[in-house]
Amino acid sequence: MPFYHKLGSIPHKRHTQFRKPDGSLYSEQLFGTIGFDGMSTNSYHEQRPTQVKDIKKQYSVAPKIAKANNIQSYRLKGFQVKPESDYLASRKTILINSDCAIILAAPQESTKNYFYKNTDADELIFIHKGSGKLRTHLGNLDFKYGDYLLVPRGIIYKIDFDTKDNRLFIVESRRPIYTPKRYRNWFGQLLEHSPYCERDIRRPNELETNNESGEFLIKVKKQDEIIEMVYASHPFDVIGYDGYNYPYAFSIHDFEPITGRIHQPPPVHQTFETDAFVVCSFVPRLYDYHPKSIPAPYNHSNIDSDEVLYYVDGDFMSRNDVKEGHISLHPAGIPHGPHPGATERSIGKTKTDELAVMVDTFKPLKVTEEGMKIADEDYHKSWLEH
Repeated sequence: MPFYHKLGSIPHKRHTQFRKPDGSLYSEQLFGTIGFDGMSTNSYHEQRPTQVKDIKKQYSVAPKIAKANNIQSYRLKGFQVKPESDYLASRKTILINSDCAIILAAPQESTKNYFYKNTDADELIFIHKGSGKLRTHLGNLDFKYGDYLLVPRGIIYKIDFDTKDNRLFIVESRRPIYTPKRYRNWFGQLLEHSPYCERDIRRPNELETNNESGEFLIKVKKQDEIIEMVYASHPFDVIGYDGYNYPYAFSIHDFEPITGRIHQPPPVHQTFETDAFVVCSFVPRLYDYHPKSIPAPYNHSNIDSDEVLYYVDGDFMSRNDVKEGHISLHPAGIPHGPHPGATERSIGKTKTDELAVMVDTFKPLKVTEEGMKIADEDYHKSWLEH
């Protein structure tokens, strides 16, 4: 994130003595990205964060590819992914390329006997169903329906859920995820024309500071494998930190739509970006107000990108037979647009109550075996006149 945050106790200057009440030193850690050139945070720990006692199991979680060179449009029925008790086991990668993975999860239980760290990718977790608390070594965040949770790579975390009925849409990004640069001035502040501002972003507001020794299991994801590492000190032992690299939350309900006299293109819905894909939020909004406007989107070809639309809630005017939890995949190079009848149905409508999350990738997405399990293989024929 392009703005500064401080939580807990820190010394006046970096890399100087910071002592506990008993006179011993806190352990300082620089938690940074892109070598020493990206966003970073300085954190101060009760114990050394380097104490590895054991390395146990190591196993692959690489998805199995069903269609590596896909040209077919698909509808994926996301709520057909079956709930599982364990958080990591519940995560099913349905689409993937070398830059990102799109994952569905229906975890029934909180993470209890382990901590988790993804060293490969930032994680953008959209909460479709459920509420609870994201607990991290850099502080905690409460979450609920409609929240995006941005967890930078390397963050150690657990998730506590309030109920068993949870549905998550997750994007793993091997590139850092930022706010769109066109929304920011050259200082990094979000501009007046941005559809959200800094006060909409919720930063961690509580630290769990544990000064415990023992055996603490961290499941680390690295190069599509889970490596079980046992540390000698509690991972949540930070007494304070400051910097720019930390988890945060943003609610899709706080995204302010940009509208116009005629239909606006998808970039007006952009919420996050990398140099390899973008994430957009479609929210309740007024339709176009030109007297001859057509609210339905026009037919278009994404020549350079695959388009993934995750339907969250509401009435999806341009699609027939689309329900919450459905995902449409429209691959690069193939035109798509409103289903038959949708254009005429849209004329005269003044607003929409839809909620959806869109991911546009600049490299083709491969469909995994997990994706094919929930795929409607006749969806590509749904534009035919009947």
